[in-house]
Amino acid sequence: MIGKLKGQIDSYGEDFVIVDVHGVGYVVFCSSRTLQALPPVGEAVTVWIETQVREDAIRLFGFRSEAEQNWFRLLQSVQGVGARVALAIQSTLEPGALATAIATGDKAQVARANGVGPKLAQRICVELKDKAPAFGMVDPALMQLSGAIEAKALPRPVSDAISALTNLGYPQAQAQSAIAAAMTALGDGAETGQLIRQGLKELAK
Repeated sequence: MIGKLKGQIDSYGEDFVIVDVHGVGYVVFCSSRTLQALPPVGEAVTVWIETQVREDAIRLFGFRSEAEQNWFRLLQSVQGVGARVALAIQSTLEPGALATAIATGDKAQVARANGVGPKLAQRICVELKDKAPAFGMVDPALMQLSGAIEAKALPRPVSDAISALTNLGYPQAQAQSAIAAAMTALGDGAETGQLIRQGLKELAK
């Protein structure tokens, strides 16, 4: 099994790259996000490889890091998610954003990927929620906030601050993430106005 390739970029296709390793060209399928991040033709490259063997073909899937590769594997542990759908999700969300979306149950973000409907997005969020923090940098405050939202136990200043940001046009998940960061910076006793101001600073970063 091939675990990693070091070589030169030979050429690009719509959803793959050919990596030349000592004269042998390997066709490596990647997410669009990964393809965009790889170097130009002729330059050196290292890609982590996931090898999938089928009855009719052997396919190589490439990633910029082990974290991306681990997400590819993890996503396919969910029924209904194959390699194509996993790559579509990774084309839409980078690992940190994917971990946050799943950890907070933001199925709308996951459903942005091609081939992912609302039911599949919900299944992904439910089945991977407990695993997501280990696969990405998820703010503990955001996890705490998400749990409070589910339990309908949000402190009034926090709920008002989130509402204020959504009224300004920010998506619900983005507003929650910003206020979670504000809570981390200001502490649990912060007032609504303080949370809003700090949240806006976080959104501006």
